Amino acid sequence: MGQITYLEAIREAMDEEMSRDPGVFVLGEDVGVYGGAFRATEGFYEKYGEWRALDTPLSESGFTGAAIGAALVGMRPIVEMQFADFISCAFDQLINVAAKFHYRMGSAVPMVVRAPYGGNIHGGAFHSQSIEGYFFNVPGLKIVAPSSVYDAKGLLKAAIRDNDPVLYCEHKYLYRRIKDTVPEDDYIVPIGMAKVVQEGTDVSVITYGAMVHTAIEAANEVKANSVSVEIIDLRTLLPLDKKTIYESVKKTNKVIILHEQTKTGGVGAEVSALISEYCFDDLDAPVIRIAAPDTPVPYSPLMEEAFIPQTKDVVNAIDKIIRY
Repeated sequence: MGQITYLEAIREAMDEEMSRDPGVFVLGEDVGVYGGAFRATEGFYEKYGEWRALDTPLSESGFTGAAIGAALVGMRPIVEMQFADFISCAFDQLINVAAKFHYRMGSAVPMVVRAPYGGNIHGGAFHSQSIEGYFFNVPGLKIVAPSSVYDAKGLLKAAIRDNDPVLYCEHKYLYRRIKDTVPEDDYIVPIGMAKVVQEGTDVSVITYGAMVHTAIEAANEVKANSVSVEIIDLRTLLPLDKKTIYESVKKTNKVIILHEQTKTGGVGAEVSALISEYCFDDLDAPVIRIAAPDTPVPYSPLMEEAFIPQTKDVVNAIDKIIRY
């Protein structure tokens, strides 16, 4: 088996599910003839035709609403937001329609919204946002954020087969920067299960998305000082795998939460609150959050580097919490 990129894993997942189930189709801006802004749907128009690789007008609210309608009659649409930033135009459709239909009518809403999110691509404030926090307190939605090639494919296939609306946060920085082999056989990664990426005993770093790789780099640096870091990749943000979080806290007694999203109201705030509420007696130090500052994403490469948490920030936090 050859290695594939994170982006190719996403393409393979969609291709396999479209071949397996004729009710699966892709819609969004430029997903058809052009093959997607990031080439995620390249070749789909020729293979599946214009009605299953469906080009839409520039109307996120419109094509998300169309996808909801298709899901309600038994199809399994995959919506591509060209950039996750533009998902705000479909906010009403997602939180007041897609997320509520099961509660209102008992209806399944089997749809996926692919949201290319995150910075480190020098895209500026309108093409680099981490949007997961906007939807983190919406009952009825599921949110996943894969960090690896294996998970990118397995989580997307699981999301497509799920009967609830799933927001699939795919990090643009990882698209062509990481490669790995994946099984030739069909597989899924279950939604709602975190992963212990690395076992450790001294401190837990809880993270997701591209920041998993930053955490691994930091853990490798502090290993020279005999510091053992456990890394938890949440993978699914909603619903959270609280069991895995709590088990890690009870094991290491010191916790760092790392994410690229801005700090106030982020996923880390909820994880920190849960740890304080349910694992307070197990803590030997205050929980540390590492996140982006509460500003828009800068366009300047140097400023963006300062904005996004770096390996050195995690190393410094590990040193601080170990010395506490």
